[in-house]
Amino acid sequence: MEKKRILAAVDGSPWSHLVVQYVIRMVDPGMLEIVLFHVSSPIPESFWDLEKSPAFRGRLAPVAAWEAAQKQAVEDFMEAATASLRQAGVPDESVRVVVRRREVGISRDLALEAHQGYDAVVVGRRGVSDVKDLILGSVATKLLGRVVEVPLWIVGEAGSPDGVVVALDASDAALQAVNFTASLVGPKPRRVLLVHVLRGMGPESREILKSFSPEAQRDWRKQTEAEMERAVARMDAVFERASTILEAEGLPRHLIETKVITGATSRAVAIVQAARLGGYETVVVGRRGLSRVEEFFMGRVSNKVVQLARDRTVWVVS
Repeated sequence: MEKKRILAAVDGSPWSHLVVQYVIRMVDPGMLEIVLFHVSSPIPESFWDLEKSPAFRGRLAPVAAWEAAQKQAVEDFMEAATASLRQAGVPDESVRVVVRRREVGISRDLALEAHQGYDAVVVGRRGVSDVKDLILGSVATKLLGRVVEVPLWIVGEAGSPDGVVVALDASDAALQAVNFTASLVGPKPRRVLLVHVLRGMGPESREILKSFSPEAQRDWRKQTEAEMERAVARMDAVFERASTILEAEGLPRHLIETKVITGATSRAVAIVQAARLGGYETVVVGRRGLSRVEEFFMGRVSNKVVQLARDRTVWVVS
């Protein structure tokens, strides 16, 4: 069984416990190698711009107390997380704790470590500052831009303990995402939904169509329906290839479902809705599409899925 080397970014917060529990659920203990990685900082991240200010000197005592409390919280967390992994059956030699002093910034330090031979990087949607959603302006959103060659898992809140939605198009990159997913769900079988979304006309297009003659409108709709049918037919072959990949890794065919969603106004919204309606915990999206233009667009889709799926865990796979 091929080992999966996982980098779990933790800070001792309740969200860090969610990160560890999610990894335990998703990865077979016999194939897991996990590094619990913490970037320590002598001052709160928001204080770095104030460090050289004269007014900052008056805060040194409270900041020192904060650092001591943070250090203790991280030590307690690492002990509890290691115990949880051991209880789940992960061998002691497969668990490593790394606490590294902040060098250039938390997200940059994480990104540098992420490219040291890991199969995935896992972060919580929030951290020590529970009020501030990381996706809205800090570590996780920065990692989306910096960790581009390694799959990034952004752990959300509650969800079904089983089930993965994989968003697909007809690109090779999409099948790479399937390969990665298969290598994890095969050893720990769970439901997988393969979904493809075809967008319909937006409000602006519908307004333009009204200016066409009735005959031109009928022709346009007929051509659109024909193109939709061809697109669905193309995806049948993609779904079959993806299902074969999943089966080859040990996932029974009865756990695999396929779905084409047509007429959606937003691909990202449709993908997230499919996950919620089906009770799936994890959503897998790719960074790249069929072409350079599609690659840019798929990047927008994956970012929007991350923003929308706050109650789900999102994998962004290169």
